[in-house]
Amino acid sequence: MAKLIKVGIIGCGGIATKKHMPALKKVPDCEMVAFCDIIPERAENAAKNFGTPNATWCTDYKELLANPDIDVVHVCTPNRSHSFITVDALEAGKHVMCEKPMAINSAEAKKMLDAHKRTGKKLTIGYQSRFRDDSQYMKAEADAGTFGEIYYAKATALRRRAVPTWGVFLNEYEQGGGPLIDIGTHALDLTLWMMNNYKPKYCLGTTYHKLNKDTNQGNAWGNWDPEKFTVEDSAFGFVVMENGATIILESAWALNTLDVREAVTTLCGTLAGADMGGGGLRINGIKNNRQYVLEPNFKVGGAAFNDGKGGATSAEVEERLWIEAVRNDTEPVTLPEQAFVVTRILEGIYESAKTGTIYTFNND
Repeated sequence: MAKLIKVGIIGCGGIATKKHMPALKKVPDCEMVAFCDIIPERAENAAKNFGTPNATWCTDYKELLANPDIDVVHVCTPNRSHSFITVDALEAGKHVMCEKPMAINSAEAKKMLDAHKRTGKKLTIGYQSRFRDDSQYMKAEADAGTFGEIYYAKATALRRRAVPTWGVFLNEYEQGGGPLIDIGTHALDLTLWMMNNYKPKYCLGTTYHKLNKDTNQGNAWGNWDPEKFTVEDSAFGFVVMENGATIILESAWALNTLDVREAVTTLCGTLAGADMGGGGLRINGIKNNRQYVLEPNFKVGGAAFNDGKGGATSAEVEERLWIEAVRNDTEPVTLPEQAFVVTRILEGIYESAKTGTIYTFNND
């Protein structure tokens, strides 16, 4: 019999009820036993809908952490509270999956990383885009050396008019930023992971508040409140790594563009390239002195990382592999050290945009 893993959920809003809880429900030998939210009704409803028959709920996360039966905690709160809740959970002896981004800045993310090392408890960050079929295929090719040295990449997370109008997404204090820290973080994580390059040298960034005050919005989720839209509507970064590689990062919730793609990457290497275009993953190169384009078919067959079961969402695969890492005492797929570098680069882009100067990283 596999060890039963008991999970506590802190923060029972949209990301928890739409991603974490439904996915955890499908993980074998895993159950959600405790729920916490500052809004009592949300915690109570989550316990009823996703918990065990005797699941508990509370409004104080420290009460949940005091439960000695809980093995794992998922932190699904607004960005500002990621760091201190995660640190407290690790100190309480729990393994932690924290929803992306790791933290609102690198100082807070460093506290999480230090607590992880100090306690010996596992820590991972919720970057489910890694677990899509196209991402897994591209990563396998990258690790096999198909692309050679990857020296140029684009991390793309562009929406035409899809500003999230619920929760605290538009609140800069709670979130630390807008589309860059919300969806740009997925694209950047994916890109760094593919390149296996986590040493940034410097970056230049720009952020824009050009469409925040629009009243003629055409937004996918209904009109936003211009007075509450305090974060950027779009942000862009130019990042140079220590080995000379260049990454262009594009992120927007609202941009007058038809090039709408989210959490995708483009890689250009010395031997081949790849992109996640509108039609799916494409790999390009030269063979027998001829150009070729390979378009893998993901509509049939399974993938090794998914044990051939097929049909699982990226969130379901992420949660299952995370719980297996806890149960088997192995490393999670998304390492906290990797997520820390993502946060450092996002912070560098924001700082560059604020000062109008190049931001240099200290990698000592």
